[in-house]
Amino acid sequence: MENRAFNMDCMEAMRSMPDQCFDLAVVDPPYGIDAANMNLGLGKTKKCSKIQNRNFGKKGWDKNIPPEKYFRELERVSKRQVIFGGNYFTPFLEQAHRGWIVWYKGQQGLTMSDCELAYSTFDTPTRVVIINRAQFQKEGFKIHPTQKPVALYAWIFQHYANHGDRILDTHLGSGSSRIAAWDAGLDFIGYEIDREYFEAQEKRFQQHTAQLSIFGEGVSDHNIHF
Repeated sequence: MENRAFNMDCMEAMRSMPDQCFDLAVVDPPYGIDAANMNLGLGKTKKCSKIQNRNFGKKGWDKNIPPEKYFRELERVSKRQVIFGGNYFTPFLEQAHRGWIVWYKGQQGLTMSDCELAYSTFDTPTRVVIINRAQFQKEGFKIHPTQKPVALYAWIFQHYANHGDRILDTHLGSGSSRIAAWDAGLDFIGYEIDREYFEAQEKRFQQHTAQLSIFGEGVSDHNIHF
């Protein structure tokens, strides 16, 4: 099974790829809302202190959304796509598809949105997945301001990937997608341009796979059965 991550610009990487070389791209590009410099409701209160907030200082990666050429390259190198924050990128996305995914976070009235939308190229009904933000407490400390639970990616792979698929993530961030792909036995390639985030997810991934090796397991609690 292939599972690799690279500290490089995803646009540079995709330009060198052949057409349709990935079965599925599951990506979480910048939304252009400056999330890197928001507190996002974490780390200020005693209740929230159980989740270690990011320690990377101010960054500018979420000042703007990706250019249109990013989406065209993504469509070229992957057969199907799931794109978190699709509502921010509607000018660049085909509108005929109805397969939106709604991640309901299980908590209302916080500083963050109650849910997030993901666009997909699957001609399926809109689906709602409920995964509480408290899932982060089970998965350890938070290493990225827009980190998503491993369980969310596990759900996506269970419902939208097939056995033997090759997965692409152009904005690896915390590496949750990488861990979920490993647990599911899917081939995976991820790219992260920020050195600090890349090194943090690499450490997280190595700790995860080492823990499974200690217990003699090939998959974790997020195991997916196709």
